[in-house]
Amino acid sequence: MKQLQTLKEEQISLSLFENFDRQQYVTHCRRKIDGQWMVVETAFVEQWYEEDYRHRAEELKQTLREGGVVFAVFRQGMMKGFAAVESTFFGSRKQYLELSSIHVSADCRNQGIGRLLMDACKQWAKEKGAQFLYISAHSSVESQAFYTALGCREAREYSRLHVEKEPFDCQLEVEL
Repeated sequence: MKQLQTLKEEQISLSLFENFDRQQYVTHCRRKIDGQWMVVETAFVEQWYEEDYRHRAEELKQTLREGGVVFAVFRQGMMKGFAAVESTFFGSRKQYLELSSIHVSADCRNQGIGRLLMDACKQWAKEKGAQFLYISAHSSVESQAFYTALGCREAREYSRLHVEKEPFDCQLEVEL
């Protein structure tokens, strides 16, 4: 049974990630080449280690301190997915709030956890007055398929800050 929770800062610690596996084998990614999206072969493993989990915990706490939200999905008391939305509006019409994190443990993917998290994030952002969630998303073919299945599309406006920070990410939006 999946249980969705809105986390508080005091709930976020390294121990929250004890049974969370952020591993992803990537063989192909989407890249914009000469203005056209193409799938290119690129093999690597995306894996988080203790320092990565520690850094992520601090980022999630900062999101909460700045007025954002963090959702988590638990199974049998173990966190198996989490997502965060930042509180600062941006875009030419202040239409965006950023979905800064959405991750599902490798052992629980394709079981509806990502959709449950995205729905909670969309609802929260809509209640705050946003028109879209903005996502600077991992460019792996699998990640892009996930976002497409949830109704995301290429962002109409790119955030220069996000592009500079992660130049290989795909800049997406989803209407609320």
